[in-house]
Amino acid sequence: MLAPAATPALESLRADLEGSLGAAAVLVRPEDKAGYLTDWSGDWTGDAVAVARPGSVAEVQACVDICRRHGIGIVPQGGNSGLVGAGFPPASGQAMVIVSLSRLNAIRRADAANATLDLDAGCTLQMAKDAAEAIGLQFPLALGAQGSCQVGGNAATNAGGVNVLRFGMARDLILGLEAVLPDGSLWSSMRGLRKDNRGYDLKQLFIGSEGTLGIVTGLCLKLHPKPATIETAYLGVGSVEDAMAISALARGELSELVTAFEIIGTECLALTRLVDADLASPVSPAFPVHVLIELSCGRRLDGRALLEGFLADMIAQGLASDAVVAQSGRQARRFWAIREGLVEGQARRGYHVRSDVSVRLGDVPAFVAAARAFAARDWPDWVPQVYGHAGDGNIHFNLLPPIDMPRRDAQDLGRRITAGLFAIVEAFHGSISAEHGIGRARTGAFWDGLSEVERRTMRAVKDALDPLVLMNPGCLIPLAEEKA
Repeated sequence: MLAPAATPALESLRADLEGSLGAAAVLVRPEDKAGYLTDWSGDWTGDAVAVARPGSVAEVQACVDICRRHGIGIVPQGGNSGLVGAGFPPASGQAMVIVSLSRLNAIRRADAANATLDLDAGCTLQMAKDAAEAIGLQFPLALGAQGSCQVGGNAATNAGGVNVLRFGMARDLILGLEAVLPDGSLWSSMRGLRKDNRGYDLKQLFIGSEGTLGIVTGLCLKLHPKPATIETAYLGVGSVEDAMAISALARGELSELVTAFEIIGTECLALTRLVDADLASPVSPAFPVHVLIELSCGRRLDGRALLEGFLADMIAQGLASDAVVAQSGRQARRFWAIREGLVEGQARRGYHVRSDVSVRLGDVPAFVAAARAFAARDWPDWVPQVYGHAGDGNIHFNLLPPIDMPRRDAQDLGRRITAGLFAIVEAFHGSISAEHGIGRARTGAFWDGLSEVERRTMRAVKDALDPLVLMNPGCLIPLAEEKA
């Protein structure tokens, strides 16, 4: 169990960290720590006695060993681009140290023959994608925050993104992993093997663990061939039902060529203009639902002809009313800017209820209808925003408070709205976290939704690896449960 340390003990901790890492790598002044203590959306603010910035795996081990000896909790932090408060301590008064991986950012080995990339966990996702590009391959994980999020954080949260439909979540793209355990030892499976059937696949414990079992320091990523052709289309459709029917037909007729399928409620378009006032929709805003489809293939296939033929069939069947195929890479990027801009637009507008849920593909229309009915009935002054990677069942159903509502009031009501949305998700036997993780924002709802068998199993894993509750206390497992 952890307890707030006395001031002399904290000074001793800082001295030990500085002795191992150097004074410049240990931040203790409030102005130096500030950038590590709030998330990009401004929804979360925390506190830490120090921010340690190790520059090597050995220094990460030293940080863990020092914190263990001092009985201080550790919060691993990547690019701090998460949305559920997992990457920094709450302002609870409990002494914790943030271990930032930002200096651990070397590309270790790019192996074109094996189609793998070994790299430090602090490399940004964009660095990983650029390194793959340099050897003629691609790393297909794609997120709006890829210029700042780190691959270690992508692993720790099992990140999703727009290409899950074809390439899977982060765990499907990781062949090996290296992590510093809570006792300071180093565990590694960085072999680069696609088939390794020797007992438990321990790397999967760390993928999605959100820093609660250890600190990911290295990864072996699975690369894929670069497509010769990428085709992008933007559609206007009459309903979510029609959009999901198009998704099902695309899976059957275009198969694995479809890399992304996104839906955007037309109400979201105003948010994109908060980011780029000149960004125009390719189809009429009068269509209730807009759809983005991306298809990619090798040079022996005519992706343009395949996509145009498919879209013509969708219009002929009455499932789509209008469709525009991007005629250039620039135009395709403008299509995607609508999808990516609405997320930033929400943040610019201010606090909003943010959800990241998933249901079975066939339940997507009914879930959206139920959530809209709930909002209209109980929260008519709040504006729904519906979008997401619907091709894999992931919907972001968000609500914007009245523009003049004080932030504190909106946050208080937001907790009630979130509970209502989660109840709808549960009725559909869905998940309250499709890709963002649990963090501290969803811990209570997550834990309450588990069976006793699931809770017992999670506690057993946590107790086995982290009996002192050093790693990211209060994340995933409520602190009261960890200390029980």
